[in-house]
Amino acid sequence: MEPRIGQPTQRLTIYVGERDRLNSEPLYHVLVVKAKEMGMAGATVYRCIEGFGANSRIHTARLLDLSTDLPIVVEIIDSKEYIEMFLPFVNEVVREGLVTIEDVRVFKYSR
Repeated sequence: MEPRIGQPTQRLTIYVGERDRLNSEPLYHVLVVKAKEMGMAGATVYRCIEGFGANSRIHTARLLDLSTDLPIVVEIIDSKEYIEMFLPFVNEVVREGLVTIEDVRVFKYSR
């Protein structure tokens, strides 16, 4: 796929939990597969070591407090057009979490 450098570019960041599922599949995986199916430029998933969200419960990877629901961050950087096309799917499948969009400037994108 050719990078869409020169177009307004955005970073879509989706914060979910490790246990979040859609039809028994991890939600982060569902998001990445859908982004690929839609021809988006790329997606990255981060498994975080600690965090808390709207429920104020701390999820951590520390041995004594080991959580089975660590924070997961999915980042997708693409043109504003592609991000906007992806948002209805995100709205449909992300029931709990945080979704942010930021304008970014792509400096380099290569294979």
